[in-house]
Amino acid sequence: MSNEIEIELEDDLDLQEPKKYKVFLLNDDFSTMDFVIDVLVRVFRKSVDEASTIMLNIHNKGKELCGTYTYEIAATKVAQVKSMAREQGFPLKAIMEEE
Repeated sequence: MSNEIEIELEDDLDLQEPKKYKVFLLNDDFSTMDFVIDVLVRVFRKSVDEASTIMLNIHNKGKELCGTYTYEIAATKVAQVKSMAREQGFPLKAIMEEE
């Protein structure tokens, strides 16, 4: 007599990729270009050159994509931007949109 137990697993597991969310920074007339570059480097891990390009696009187009993440990471990045902006006295705003 064996002590093994057989467990039947369903082969029809429905696995899906998590939804992705785009994080954008919005233009305003008060946040300095240096501050926006600092946010892009520190929060979004961009190089200074890449951050400069994104910052100019934000300035010229009104908003620019900073990255695409899962919901939790995107929400965290939006909160980090808000926190940094408040600490420095700027109205810089980040938003997230479902992909």
